[in-house]
Amino acid sequence: MTTSKELIQEAKKHIHYKKDKKNKIAYLTLDRPDRKNAPGAGMRMLYANYIFKANIDDDVKVLVIRATGDDFGTGADTQEMENQFGFYDVSLLHEFGIDDDDVKYPPAKSFRFAGQLADNFSKARSGTRPLQEFKKISIVEAKGYCYGWHFYQAGDADLLICSDDTLFGHAAFRYAGWGPRMWTWIEMMGLRKFQEMLYTGRPFTAKEMQECNFVNSVVPRDKLEAETEKYALACSRSRPTDTVVAQKTFMELYKQYRGEYFGSLLTGMVEGLTPHMKPDTEEDNAVNPESYKAVGLSQVNRDIDMRYPPEFRISRGNRRKP
Repeated sequence: MTTSKELIQEAKKHIHYKKDKKNKIAYLTLDRPDRKNAPGAGMRMLYANYIFKANIDDDVKVLVIRATGDDFGTGADTQEMENQFGFYDVSLLHEFGIDDDDVKYPPAKSFRFAGQLADNFSKARSGTRPLQEFKKISIVEAKGYCYGWHFYQAGDADLLICSDDTLFGHAAFRYAGWGPRMWTWIEMMGLRKFQEMLYTGRPFTAKEMQECNFVNSVVPRDKLEAETEKYALACSRSRPTDTVVAQKTFMELYKQYRGEYFGSLLTGMVEGLTPHMKPDTEEDNAVNPESYKAVGLSQVNRDIDMRYPPEFRISRGNRRKP
């Protein structure tokens, strides 16, 4: 069995971290373009670790998060996720950083199988919400697809710069019905627009997200890196790092007053119920054991996507089809 330590070591091939000490800017780059920068458990844990270190490091005042390839990312590694719905009796201990043969993971039929994993996603160490505990300035540079886990990071960052071809959303709204950061998205997008995204499952364009105040700046793809650098340098030259930490503490208190962490815990509890949701029909837009085991999660997503009008589809390729 692969251990969490082995997964983190492998993840070092796909996440790069460097610092510009002169300007106190750190750059964290996701580099798995062949998989649309999908983070496995090892990548998420390493990502959280880099952010934790940057939080302490006196050489860092601003953290820029970006990705190689055409897209910021399409969310979690679907091959890895196939074991997370409780349809198979497998151990998920690696997700918790537990490499101990004496620890037994709960069985697939239990609520805890998926429930405690979803609850873990509300913790910074899981790599799902570490930016909410980051006391420096975080900037996400998004392009192309910004779905799922990558959408979490875009929502949790202090500033979001994106290219005009970016699409935002979460496939899980269709195959499961929820995502771990729903409370934050409601707060940022507004209830009416987020309900549209949740109930239709359609992705929103960069322009739409700017109109609902989710995005700070939208530029053409060829100007994206320069725009991000402009914001990063401005933040690095503003008030001292101690002042930034005090500002961020204020912001974190405000977010907790608005229920950010409560929302993560609540969504985690609801997510844990996913395997117990009864389909309305055999072709229900949800992950069910029969279709899931027959073709796998990726194909289920593709099949669901094609049931919608072209402009509601998640895949760029599918959006071009009649």
